[in-house]
Amino acid sequence: MDLSVRQQALYWGIAAAVFFFVLWALGHVLLPFVIGGALAYCLDPVADRLERVGCSRSVSVLIISLAALLLFFILILLFIPTLIQQATSLLGAIPEAFRSLQTTLSDRFPQMSDENSIVRRQLVTIGDLLQARGGELLNGIVSYVLNFINVLVLLVVVPVVTVYLLFDWDRMIAKIDELLPRDHAPTIRRLASEIDDTLASFIRGQGTVCILLGLYYIIALTIVGLNYGIFVGFIAGFLTFIPFVGAAVGGILAIGLALFQFWGYTEVVDGETITHGTQWIRIGVVVAIYLLGQFVEGNILTPRLVGGSIGLHPVWLLLALSVFGSLFGFVGMLVAVPVAAMLGVLARFAMDQYRKSRLYRGTSK
Repeated sequence: MDLSVRQQALYWGIAAAVFFFVLWALGHVLLPFVIGGALAYCLDPVADRLERVGCSRSVSVLIISLAALLLFFILILLFIPTLIQQATSLLGAIPEAFRSLQTTLSDRFPQMSDENSIVRRQLVTIGDLLQARGGELLNGIVSYVLNFINVLVLLVVVPVVTVYLLFDWDRMIAKIDELLPRDHAPTIRRLASEIDDTLASFIRGQGTVCILLGLYYIIALTIVGLNYGIFVGFIAGFLTFIPFVGAAVGGILAIGLALFQFWGYTEVVDGETITHGTQWIRIGVVVAIYLLGQFVEGNILTPRLVGGSIGLHPVWLLLALSVFGSLFGFVGMLVAVPVAAMLGVLARFAMDQYRKSRLYRGTSK
């Protein structure tokens, strides 16, 4: 018996509601599987390319797994310990750096020494908050990083899921295609192809931009002598995946730390007061490094590697970031743009169908 349009819409609506409820209820459990699926999706083109040059699917997955394992050990041995050390040191130095800023501002702007000054009261309030919460924040982060169960799940489950999904990716896609409703299969395939093109261009392209920009900041800031340059470069590159947020956080970290480190100050050594002048050149170099990175990212890397694949107005991107961030926190901000791009494809399809409908055209045409 054929189903009417209203019945089909009802059944599909119920299925979608159940699906999203399961995602919401099991979100914390599904995280390793979502990460593994995303990695398999990103690596599938590499496996397909290896197959085209003569490797079997098994050999292709083995080559990718060995390369990923080698990269992981390189990161563990060379990069991650330094990154964790700099992050821990930076968090521990924040209260002292803020007190130094308060002292410097008081020396250069004596009017701020007035206890009734609004700016001074705000600085004291922020400094007290950092002193009270800084240790708590540091302990929380360290405890989270050292949580053996979470790390074990991510280090074991994610690679296993990625390998299995990567090995069976083409067969899974074929099986899903067989289960599509026959009447709607061509339309669903077309929409899936558009979503795949959008996601592939954004995720793979933006991922490449993040890696290149992060490496640039790490190398450049380390050469100029900025403390915590590796940590700042990693954060700036990683957050580039989130539009607007990466640029703001990276700039605040880089320029703020440059001001703390290279601004003039006095210290007492063996009873003698030594005055260190402000190193304007180094501060200017850090600012130039950041501005150059943003220029290259906005005018060269993103247009070439990502292009206009998202197809969303900046206002809609900000709305997506706000909504997903408020609902799911930081993870929501990471997935906001890809999900918004997918919804954009579906919204454009819905608008095309609306323009073809009698609701839009009326009964006279």
